[in-house]
Amino acid sequence: MSSELKALEKSIEEIAEIAKGFGLDFYPMRFEVCPAEIIYSFGAYGMPSRFTHWSFGKAYHKMKMQYDYNLSRIHEMVINSNPCYAFLLEGNSLIQNKLVVAHVLAHSDFFKNNVWFRKTNRDMMESMSAAAQRFHSYELQYGYEKVERFIDAVMAIQQHIDPHCYIKEAENKNCQCSCDRQQTPYDDLWNLDKEKNRSSECNCENNRLFPEVPQRDLMFFILEHAKDLEEWQKDIISVLRDEMFYFWPQMQTKIMNEGWASYWHLRIMREMDLDVQQSIEFAKMHAGVMQASTRNINPYLLGIKIFENIEKRWDNPSARERKLYQRPGGQGREKIFEVRTIDNDVSFIRNYLTKEIVDELDLYLYRKVGHEYKIVDKDWEQVRDEMVKNLTNCGVPYIDVINGDYGKRGELYLLHRYEGLELDVQHLEKTLEHVHLIWGRPVYLETKIDSKAVLFCYDGNAIAKKLI
Repeated sequence: MSSELKALEKSIEEIAEIAKGFGLDFYPMRFEVCPAEIIYSFGAYGMPSRFTHWSFGKAYHKMKMQYDYNLSRIHEMVINSNPCYAFLLEGNSLIQNKLVVAHVLAHSDFFKNNVWFRKTNRDMMESMSAAAQRFHSYELQYGYEKVERFIDAVMAIQQHIDPHCYIKEAENKNCQCSCDRQQTPYDDLWNLDKEKNRSSECNCENNRLFPEVPQRDLMFFILEHAKDLEEWQKDIISVLRDEMFYFWPQMQTKIMNEGWASYWHLRIMREMDLDVQQSIEFAKMHAGVMQASTRNINPYLLGIKIFENIEKRWDNPSARERKLYQRPGGQGREKIFEVRTIDNDVSFIRNYLTKEIVDELDLYLYRKVGHEYKIVDKDWEQVRDEMVKNLTNCGVPYIDVINGDYGKRGELYLLHRYEGLELDVQHLEKTLEHVHLIWGRPVYLETKIDSKAVLFCYDGNAIAKKLI
């Protein structure tokens, strides 16, 4: 083992002890030093082992080109697993690796303790590796182009899951009238005032809906009810749906997770015995991570600022906060650990983004006016509310399955829950083609454009749309 690796190994032990002293509770860690090509492959695929797809290759070349031209670089990659794997970039200096190790220990603590990660599969690497082998066997059996075309279609809708439920028995396979749902001897008491209308409610066959209530989990509905899917196609849908459940908590806590890791790498490094040169190198690297952008939110910067603001306010509450919220003071560290455990980005921003932070970071809303991008609002509450709106459901529009037997022809009717933001029409039309490929019958999508209800349809040949 080289002296550099020995020094890194010793530093990891020291950093882990400091982190535990701060109260961080992380999984057993496995560190590996990897060349840039490996790190960027992992970054493009999202995991060390996953099925192949052209879009991963595209992402790899984009990231690798940015690294080669020194535009950006991935210093590490950490996997939400138990034990937790972290990959360090070969060529990092010792002080860079120390910062990265402190950073990933905090990520591991977040994975282990944040409630939104509670249901994630900690053995996902093994599951993905097994799925990749099965997908390859499908390519050999059914043809590479056919399998990749189907994966394209499934990936187009893979974010349309219901993250608040997990695979369960479909409840709507059989119509069940409300009068047949009595589960206890007292259930009929709730329906006494409905007795007059009972006769009309009992006409099950005529009132049958499929599904009985709108279904948010489009992936699961298609998996359960598409009539012409072969087993290998069902397997692909199931795998990509499981993967989305794995990635979803990371998507919905991006700002918190990076802010938490940045908060702790800063404090852990302050406890290290660094010489002047190392302190300067660390300061430069930390400043690079915290660099603000004029067009996008830097999750590292915004996250750490909010955590530091929470700690300050709970340590030194104002007179109003002491009186109104019975906040005695000195509870800052306790509070940020509580926030780390129970919040996600939406509640984090809604509850803890303050005017002070918005002013300090100079956050604003902007949009394209004519040929230029212009600032349109700097009011801190408007900025906060717009961020919450964009983060809701990880920015994915709500699409509900309304009818899986539309027109009594087995066609699929979807409804976009319009909440003030229109869908991109070009993207919508391309996605409908993918849904048709999977469903095997005409598909419909109802949405709003210019405040008018519009119904799009793809029948396998062309897109049609009409006002409704």
